[in-house]
Amino acid sequence: MQKKLKKTYKFAFKTSAYITLFLTLFMSVFLYYTNNLNWLLIPVVLLTYTICFIIIQYRVERFIYRRVKRIYDDLTLLESTSLRNQPITTDMGTLTREIDKYARDKKLEIETLKIREEYRKEYLGNVSHELKTPLFTVQGYVLTLLDGAMNDEKLRKKYLTRAEKGVERLIYIVKDLDMITKLETGDLSLTTETFDIVELVENVFELLEMKASKKKITLSFDMEYKQPIMVVADKERIQQVLTNLVVNSIKYGREKGTTEVSIENLIKNKVIVRVTDNGEGIEKEHLPRLFERFYRVDKSGSRKEGGSGLGLSIVKHIIEAHNEKIYVESEIDVGSEFSFTLEKAK
Repeated sequence: MQKKLKKTYKFAFKTSAYITLFLTLFMSVFLYYTNNLNWLLIPVVLLTYTICFIIIQYRVERFIYRRVKRIYDDLTLLESTSLRNQPITTDMGTLTREIDKYARDKKLEIETLKIREEYRKEYLGNVSHELKTPLFTVQGYVLTLLDGAMNDEKLRKKYLTRAEKGVERLIYIVKDLDMITKLETGDLSLTTETFDIVELVENVFELLEMKASKKKITLSFDMEYKQPIMVVADKERIQQVLTNLVVNSIKYGREKGTTEVSIENLIKNKVIVRVTDNGEGIEKEHLPRLFERFYRVDKSGSRKEGGSGLGLSIVKHIIEAHNEKIYVESEIDVGSEFSFTLEKAK
């Protein structure tokens, strides 16, 4: 039992002093009238005070301990991580602080659980919506074919092609969900190698050149990189990161706009890759949640752009799996910049 008993000592000191004073006065008067007043009165007073102090201190200690223990048991404080390994204290000040801390921790825990519950509901709703849309699309085309449209060769080919696109979208969503789950649980291992990040960006530009040309968006570097910049990472996953970021900049970029990639030295062993566009931009209120699964800035119109709604979430998980950081800055009607760090090759 932890003994922080300053207040109980004070109580015992005072109470013992009162009792001793009363008994001393009583005995002094008694001995004075009986003519037996002598030097033995002093040791008797000291002995009386000592005995009173020990008895009062012990009883107060036991009295407080029993009731404090009951409080610990009733409030299940011993289940708290911060209190489980601590002995029960009988000091009222310490107990008050512990209960206050416990109450604050529990309040924070409850608030966190409420936020997670809201996120869970929103996430399940988003998953349901993302899967329901292509499923109903495929079902609609199949039912139309079964109702007689498959007898028309042109309609049959047209509807089967559209149904195939719906199935591809479903597969795309499921694959992305599977990848995020593996990244979160650590089941998806990274194969690190040394490669030229400049060359990788050029490859991504070539792959997306046709997509960008539809909106007349120019894909370019901020400058001419004459020397290779070697980094250490999973080349395939970093290409996926760059592809997702550039695709997003094209989707939400302006007609005849630009998507620019820059690579800068950050510190001695790090580089930072920036993907900047002059698109519509993102409001500040959306930035903290931008990397959540299925989170959409434009709830109504963004789905027409396609995709699984998981691109930025995958980007974040891949970068964090490399123990690196990803950042986003954006301003409405000015554009957005996504940047991430990578380790430089020695």
